[in-house]
Amino acid sequence: MAVIVVAVTLYLAYTGYDYYQTTLEERFYHPRHDWFKPSGAYGHGLGIIGTLMIIVGVGLYIARKRYNFLGRFIRLKYLLEFHIFLCTLGPILVLFHTAFKFGGIVSIAFWSMVAVVLSGVVGRFIYIQIPRTIEGRALGLGEVQALRGSLVQNLRSTLAVEGAGGLPPWLMEDNRPPVGKMRSWLRSHGVGTAARQEALRMLREERTLSRRIARLETMQRLFKYWHVAHLPFALIMLVIVILHVGITLAFGYKWIF
Repeated sequence: MAVIVVAVTLYLAYTGYDYYQTTLEERFYHPRHDWFKPSGAYGHGLGIIGTLMIIVGVGLYIARKRYNFLGRFIRLKYLLEFHIFLCTLGPILVLFHTAFKFGGIVSIAFWSMVAVVLSGVVGRFIYIQIPRTIEGRALGLGEVQALRGSLVQNLRSTLAVEGAGGLPPWLMEDNRPPVGKMRSWLRSHGVGTAARQEALRMLREERTLSRRIARLETMQRLFKYWHVAHLPFALIMLVIVILHVGITLAFGYKWIF
């Protein structure tokens, strides 16, 4: 989906580059002004599509997360990816709808939208640091520790079956050696290729879980604070967009499609 976002952005920039680089004073005389201006067919269409993408992206995600809408058919983590896709591409379309002309109440909506997108990027980073079930439910500290313990036990069993005698004593020390040392140790103890690769995979997963356990409480706390910032900007943007549409209609602009 990231490829689609980049491709659409490049296409829009390429299509209207000559118009967008023209100064605001000279755009009125541009041969394609009636097409690219915010109230033109092209600009108007981008605004409508972009706004609908944002509304659908936000609406579906909230409905699924809070009210379990379509919970039997859509996993939350997949819907989150779709939410990010729509709420990234939608603002880009809205940006080109404005023809990079910001002023008055529109500027408030635009910068609120920028704040929402940027805070969404930060939220996405925090979100993936918190271990979750396949359905997307956040795991508690006890659950993550149990998951790590199970992983260590599986690793120990794999090495025992291969005749390596269990885990080396230095493997679980606080000052952990690099994975390369474990690879060499497995080879020296005659562990087969398939079992060696599986053991290294489990070791990497164990270390990832250990790092997440160490910062789990911090990330959970940051995620709560993040909601405090993300939601208000989204509400401000929504209110301003509604006002923008209402004022536009009040000034006599009509739906042109």
